[in-house]
Amino acid sequence: MSTQLLTAADRKRRAALDAIPPLERTETDGRLRIVRGFRGLTPSQAVGYLEGLGGERVDDRTVAGPGWRATLDTRTIPVGAYRLTETLITWTGDPDAVEAVVLRFRIKAFRAPG
Repeated sequence: MSTQLLTAADRKRRAALDAIPPLERTETDGRLRIVRGFRGLTPSQAVGYLEGLGGERVDDRTVAGPGWRATLDTRTIPVGAYRLTETLITWTGDPDAVEAVVLRFRIKAFRAPG
């Protein structure tokens, strides 16, 4: 996504997203693996977003798209006196395809609650 084509709001949103690093990022043998956590997002919502980004459901927790695959998991994390469910998504595949779908997913998930 070219920076010239982004609106000021999109550039601000992207800068905010870039400030939060992934839980894991590794590249081996030309394959990229990125793990990110999303609080307040259910696995079924995440699957719907991934399908909207060109993926096809493989099973309840896996979606595959052109050059990428996303696997979902959940965990409960303490936040102060509360316990929240966090949906973990592990993307793997071609580096360019993974980078593109992760960015588009994060923008979609970032906009969703508001």
